[in-house]
Amino acid sequence: MNLFSKQIEKIQSKPKTIFLLDGLVALLTAVLLLFVLSPFDIYFGMPRAILTVLSLTAFLFAFYSFFCFTISKPYIQKLLKPIILANSIYCLTTLGLVFFFLDRLTTLGISYFIGEILIIFGLIYIEVKILKTKQQL
Repeated sequence: MNLFSKQIEKIQSKPKTIFLLDGLVALLTAVLLLFVLSPFDIYFGMPRAILTVLSLTAFLFAFYSFFCFTISKPYIQKLLKPIILANSIYCLTTLGLVFFFLDRLTTLGISYFIGEILIIFGLIYIEVKILKTKQQL
């Protein structure tokens, strides 16, 4: 069993922690977009207006996830579905924006957004595994 599998099992044993993890990832994304990419947009190539919208969206996702972390266990399954859907839409939108602004994006910008998408898809993978585990119980 590899390290990634062990971490997933650890999260599955305490499923509420997925909301904490999701909230932290969303908060990190929002902060990076607003305070790193936006002021230095020339080095990344994504327009500031787009970065602001993505950042506000990530802040909203963080708020939702942190709120879900405070709610009791019986609702985990119902609360996971919206964040899985929201994260998926966010990733697909970001990927679409990367293709739309491909001629403007720098190598650094493309690398950042592809990395962000991969990390969020990894999170979605874990969330789906937790959801399936919960449905089997």
